[in-house]
Amino acid sequence: MTIEDPVEYELEGIGQTQVNTKVEMTFARGLRAILRQDPDVVLVGEIRDGETAQIAVQASLTGHLVLSTLHTNSALGAISRLQDMGVEPFLLSTSLLAVMSQRLVRRLCPHCRQSQPADAQTAGQMAIARGTPLWRAVGCAECSFTGYRGRTGIHELLRVDDRVRMAIHRGENELTLIQQLGADYTTLRDAGRDKVLAGITSWEEVVRVTEQRTGEAD
Repeated sequence: MTIEDPVEYELEGIGQTQVNTKVEMTFARGLRAILRQDPDVVLVGEIRDGETAQIAVQASLTGHLVLSTLHTNSALGAISRLQDMGVEPFLLSTSLLAVMSQRLVRRLCPHCRQSQPADAQTAGQMAIARGTPLWRAVGCAECSFTGYRGRTGIHELLRVDDRVRMAIHRGENELTLIQQLGADYTTLRDAGRDKVLAGITSWEEVVRVTEQRTGEAD
């Protein structure tokens, strides 16, 4: 069952509820109503306030799989965001299973992209050898002279294992969590780097979309 604002697609076999603040049907109230029907899986379109966050966490602790979205800078940022909304670290560490952050990057136009060796600055940012062949945007009639055609996703997945669970319980900050995870944690920029090396997008595009700004985490 879902509570959405708005319901963008009708899905067969799924009970969907539209948020309507005019009749006080908020995410929190809709979620409470859904839980009375004892669903197996609940989708909350977005967690916007502490009340909805608290209900979602309590629902997950009583055997429901709860899916939702938050606007944060990274997957780890979702932890801080929920704590800022008033969710206690010990509850969050018990209820959270995983967080995925995502962005869309433009794909290089296959008709006009050009290969060039990475300069010292780009090589340093990407942690690759100077001179490594990289593709860059050029522009042609096929892509309306933008150098890009279509989009693809880059993703950052945080699996909440015992190590992460204990860190959340202790109230560790994002920087400490990143240091503890080390090479086991792939950031959005790391994921973008892989797509640059595969010739799918450019490093300039990855830097543009992964700068510190609010995005969506699931």
